[in-house]
Amino acid sequence: MRGLTKVYETEAGAVHALRGVDLDIRQGEMLILLGPSGSGKSTLLNILGGLDRGSAGKVLFHDQDLTAATEHQLTLYRRRSVGFIFQFFNLVPSLTARENVALITEIADDPMTPEEALDRVGLSDRLDHFPAQLSGGQQQRVAVARAIAKRPKILLCDEPTGSLDSEAGVRVLDAIVDVAREVGATSMIVSHNVEVAAIADRVIRFRDGAITEVAENRDKRSPGEMRW
Repeated sequence: MRGLTKVYETEAGAVHALRGVDLDIRQGEMLILLGPSGSGKSTLLNILGGLDRGSAGKVLFHDQDLTAATEHQLTLYRRRSVGFIFQFFNLVPSLTARENVALITEIADDPMTPEEALDRVGLSDRLDHFPAQLSGGQQQRVAVARAIAKRPKILLCDEPTGSLDSEAGVRVLDAIVDVAREVGATSMIVSHNVEVAAIADRVIRFRDGAITEVAENRDKRSPGEMRW
């Protein structure tokens, strides 16, 4: 990212969500984005994932300029390269866990099977359960399985534990860390919880649409070792 800016026009005037963000992300690393609500974290994630466009600046993914991409090119980028995990699970309630994951595997180029993806997050015994039959943590793990089933190059997680208790949150983070490592995904997790920074390779701190600090994590720990 170079000079990445995002301005929203509202009735009250211009809102500067991002103010000239510069950042290089290394292939295969895990980043944690910390900062208060409204600091620009989710906006950055949406632009990196091809869900939104910046107002100015550049975003390069390998040799692809996402800034200049057409809508069709962004669609292919999302489909082939990006896995999304959100705070609210976004599962289809009328579909089983297996069927929710199959929504992705049926359109991906080289996917895992739904069964393999769900096994990787510890849900091989819940394949035919509907979301209403699963706990919140289990539903989020289905969402993780759905995101990683396409073997994404980039895994973007927006407050993936925000609606979970500590025990379920640790299990979800364990699943994210494990599967990101297995598929070789570059991962970025947005969180309000500063303790989550313990699992990162680098911690990016945001405030008022700008990066205030980029810190290497010298004491990286597993989710199970976190103090929640």
